[in-house]
Amino acid sequence: MHEAPPTPSPTSPAAPAEPLSHGLKQRHLTMLGLGGVIGAGLFVGSGAGIAVAGPAIVVSYLIAGALAMLVMRMLGEMSAAMPASGSFSVHAERALGRWAGFSVGWLYWFLLVLVLAVEATAAAQIAHGWVPGVEPWAWVLLFMVVFTVANLTAVKNFGEFEFWFASLKVGAIVVFLVLGGLAVFGLLPDTDPVGMTNLTGEGGFLPNGWSGVVSGVLTVVFAFGGLEVVTIAAAETDDPARAVGRAVRSAVVRILFFYVGSMLVIVTVLPWTAQQAGLSPYVKVLDAIGVPSAGQIMNIVVFVALLSALNANLYGSSRMIFSLAERGEAPRGLLKVSGGGEKGGGAAGSSGRAGGVPRRAVLASVAFGFVSVLLNLLWPDTVFLYMLNSVGAVLLFVWALIAASQLRLRARLEQEAPDALALRMWWFPYLTWVTLAGLLGVLLLMLTDDAARPQVLWSAGATALVLLVAVGREWRERRARRDPSALTDR
Repeated sequence: MHEAPPTPSPTSPAAPAEPLSHGLKQRHLTMLGLGGVIGAGLFVGSGAGIAVAGPAIVVSYLIAGALAMLVMRMLGEMSAAMPASGSFSVHAERALGRWAGFSVGWLYWFLLVLVLAVEATAAAQIAHGWVPGVEPWAWVLLFMVVFTVANLTAVKNFGEFEFWFASLKVGAIVVFLVLGGLAVFGLLPDTDPVGMTNLTGEGGFLPNGWSGVVSGVLTVVFAFGGLEVVTIAAAETDDPARAVGRAVRSAVVRILFFYVGSMLVIVTVLPWTAQQAGLSPYVKVLDAIGVPSAGQIMNIVVFVALLSALNANLYGSSRMIFSLAERGEAPRGLLKVSGGGEKGGGAAGSSGRAGGVPRRAVLASVAFGFVSVLLNLLWPDTVFLYMLNSVGAVLLFVWALIAASQLRLRARLEQEAPDALALRMWWFPYLTWVTLAGLLGVLLLMLTDDAARPQVLWSAGATALVLLVAVGREWRERRARRDPSALTDR
């Protein structure tokens, strides 16, 4: 067993190299950054945010997006200096100790494999609507098998899937922004200029006051989850430091533009009271401006968004558990990669492997994903709901640990390897502290919200359990180092 960081230092050449292939290209990473966070939460879930905040949902998205952008800037700084397949789990271990890397890694893995079930089930429901003769469970099985196979082969296959999925989603939003902008100015056939009427009417810009804006933030902040996969994927590019820096720089600003721009178009074209939770506001707008078959068009976009998220989450979960195994925090049998042996296996370098894919890690992730799907199909309102609540606020915990890790590692990097800081966090350390305060504020606000409170409490319980296991492991290993016979005597 190895000792906790800081030795070796985060930039030490003695640190172990990642035994994965470098099959991802810059275009894959860039589109993963753009499309990985654009999902059903935006296309459908944004309606719930509009219902509680009104036109001020634009402000809610600005606040939530700014929070996500700051977190990604911090994560980008660390990942550019110290690229690793475990990303923020590795950074947390180096900055705070093994307990932090173990906890955040396993919590994030658990989050991804549970969300897999939601995405697969939702995509299956859409497909069942198109082909009623095929039961939803059969669609779920098909999706899981297809993306398992894609992730078991060369990593470039994952990259190509995500590139085209993301291209479709980004293209759909661009077309929506163009059509919506033309409608606002009355430049489409049979339309009149809308002006600012819908932004100031129906109760004004803040129909529910600032409390509505806050409720909107709680509704939409989780829609920005998924950007973290970019820094995980960067380890499988030819130039990880440069690739992750470019991807983070381009992704956060453009995504903020897509999200805020979309909301601005929606609440300008139609009164906010026309939106309903559970119904896509995009469909409402496209119907209003006369786009034929708007509902089916958006169904296709949402379907692609769900499959894209499923693919990205399967990839991210497999790399996270692989990284945990690499650091001795998960079974070492998961280190087996295609085309070579285990880590440190000698001649089988990354260039010598046919695929360089951690197949056992992929299979372990998809196996639990299948269990999650089964639970979602059999007990969606009981067992699976409790499990989903147990990770409902985990994303905020992960973001908080990213910020805490950056506070520690930035000082160390400036002292030991300032040249590695190719991408720097703005106004350090002030904005890092502001981000931590913002994340704590969101969690406290969730505790005051009847709908969100169970997620915080269940997630806190799950986090406490994982922390207990992490601390117990460290205590046991320290005891073994002091008295090697202690474990064999038991």
